[in-house]
Amino acid sequence: MATGIGRGEERSYRKMDKPPVFSGEAEKVSWFVTACKLYIKARMREATVEEQVQWVLSFVQGGSADIWKENVLEDLKERILEFESVGEFLAAIKKEFGGGDKESVKVAELKKLEQGERIMEEFIQEFKRAVRGSRYKGRPLIEEFKREISGAI
Repeated sequence: MATGIGRGEERSYRKMDKPPVFSGEAEKVSWFVTACKLYIKARMREATVEEQVQWVLSFVQGGSADIWKENVLEDLKERILEFESVGEFLAAIKKEFGGGDKESVKVAELKKLEQGERIMEEFIQEFKRAVRGSRYKGRPLIEEFKREISGAI
């Protein structure tokens, strides 16, 4: 007997986490946008752009993001604002909450990073992500890494 999926049968996918609530923090906007893209690509391909945008907006809550969301919802309702794709909408979120030029944001994110209670492998992955786009290289990068690791090592 074949074990493949026949017509009319649904594929069973591993449960996928939804993005965290986003409240407008510049250092979290890239992560939020990436999480939304992944979920939409995996789970919402058939949804309309409007449904995808509404879904993303449901995770925009609190802080400065609440006011922005209310403005966007009003503009969408009045047809003042339209998006051709959810990618265009996510780019608008990144632009609105990105917090200045990308390099400065990356440097600030890198300087706030600390190992804390995380295991070294987790910290290294987070450090690598933070370094991308910061233009840190060589000795300054090594010194920043040493500053951020736990003193117990």
